[in-house]
Amino acid sequence: MRRILLLPAALSLLTTISTQSTSPKRGLCHVHSSLHPSDDLIWISGRNNPTWYYNYGKEPSPAYVSTKDMQFVPMLWGASDKDTGTPFYNSIKSQLDNGANIKYVLSFNEPDTTHAVGGSDLTTSLAASRWKAEIEPLRALGIKVGAPGVTGAESGWNWLDNWLKSCDGGCNPDFMTVHWYGNFEGMMSHLGRVTAKWPDKEVWITEFGYPKHDLRMTQEFWNMSSRSLDSWPNITHYSYFGAFRSDVSNVGPNAAMLDQNGALTDIGSWFLGGSATNFVPKKSSGSLTRQLPRIFKYIGQLGRWLW
Repeated sequence: MRRILLLPAALSLLTTISTQSTSPKRGLCHVHSSLHPSDDLIWISGRNNPTWYYNYGKEPSPAYVSTKDMQFVPMLWGASDKDTGTPFYNSIKSQLDNGANIKYVLSFNEPDTTHAVGGSDLTTSLAASRWKAEIEPLRALGIKVGAPGVTGAESGWNWLDNWLKSCDGGCNPDFMTVHWYGNFEGMMSHLGRVTAKWPDKEVWITEFGYPKHDLRMTQEFWNMSSRSLDSWPNITHYSYFGAFRSDVSNVGPNAAMLDQNGALTDIGSWFLGGSATNFVPKKSSGSLTRQLPRIFKYIGQLGRWLW
């Protein structure tokens, strides 16, 4: 609560501090572009690259298979009532047997919302059943497992409470997973609520952003958020949602870390520990852009293909 009470003063201070910073907490939410595959290399060519990444699937991204300094974190994106066996568990076990360094896994992307906006849209009973089959046994292999990554809406809180009831003691996440799309003050309040409810657990923020606002406000959001998250002990990992070009961004062009030509924006460069680039992200209105996949739709399709 003290963190929230000091927020107005912190806001004034944070907007004046240099934007160049680094942090081992930063990870990459990797959204591969088949149109621009070389964009993948940008995230391992910076001053200070992310220390971990995930791609909404159980297998590492081909571009990063040999990148030992950026740890892959597999995800069980969703589930179906037709699922049988333990394909996710088997994949992780096989990767470990072949020498992979897997320390963490993520689970169920936004199960409280629909496929149309990238969610896995799961009943809590199905999620509990598949967790017990696929996720919980990984803890015996020494892997820390993350709670489902619900949305920041009240529906997310309700879903988590009902999921834990459905689990009946059989689901034991080692860390909590947060998604947030909204202003800085709202995110700090939400995180305060999460850390108050689970004070003894680490918190990962695997998606966050300030969608569809002007460039100055979006940059200020990044600067304030990154410095706050870097200094908050309970928060051990975070990944900004924006590792794609501005012309395909469903969170607005200004939130993207690459401009429409694939150059790092100021936020993209700051994310990698660099200085401002002064490249301004834009949303092209060309015919090619209208044919490009939208990011949230892509995530929903990707997750269903990969789980």
